[in-house]
Amino acid sequence: MTNNHDNKNVDWNKIINGASLLLCAFCLAFIAVCLRPVAQWANNQNICVEQEQAKSGAPISWGVRKCNGRSKVYQVK
Repeated sequence: MTNNHDNKNVDWNKIINGASLLLCAFCLAFIAVCLRPVAQWANNQNICVEQEQAKSGAPISWGVRKCNGRSKVYQVK
């Protein structure tokens, strides 16, 4: 008879934990979607640096400067 009484009680801790886990999952998915353009930009930068390095034989630092639009060498006078 006591089992019937226990079945009617709602375990609020499990409900709150489940809801918070779902909320966290949705937040992480939202962050992943928002960071997709940054990942695409980084991939394009890697491709550009690899191509510059292969084309000119210069070090990686030169390829990074070239892909960022700073290929001019600035001299301090």
